[in-house]
Amino acid sequence: MIAVHCPTEMETRALAARLASLCRPGDVIVLSGGLGVGKTTFVGGLADGLGVEEPITSPTFVLMRTYSSGFLPLVHVDVYRVGTALEFDDLEVFELGRDGVVAIEWGDVIGAALPIDRLHVDLSVADGAARTVTLKPLGAWNARPIAEVGA
Repeated sequence: MIAVHCPTEMETRALAARLASLCRPGDVIVLSGGLGVGKTTFVGGLADGLGVEEPITSPTFVLMRTYSSGFLPLVHVDVYRVGTALEFDDLEVFELGRDGVVAIEWGDVIGAALPIDRLHVDLSVADGAARTVTLKPLGAWNARPIAEVGA
């Protein structure tokens, strides 16, 4: 586990863009943190690193957006309004994202539905616009050089 201090929104995006270099097809990244801490901003940086050309917007009201213009597709999911793991299963997120990267905001809500192999990203506001981003690899993510993206 590593914690990275990101004084600006741009540094949060840059951290996520560097993380994209470690991503492989089928990866799952779970984002947590309170309202307005930068989860969608982080996904935007991840999309930059994956070469996604479309602007990233929050999928809060549509639950899921898919971006295919990058070298790996990105499935961006927001489960804030999903009530149960069964409702999440009905979205078939992992099937849609098997050839790309799945980024799930508020993923703790559906903990039982998450795969063992995932990267947990927790964002918290430290001071003003500054954020602390904690990266916690689980399963196969433990073999990747996560510390390098925080440097």
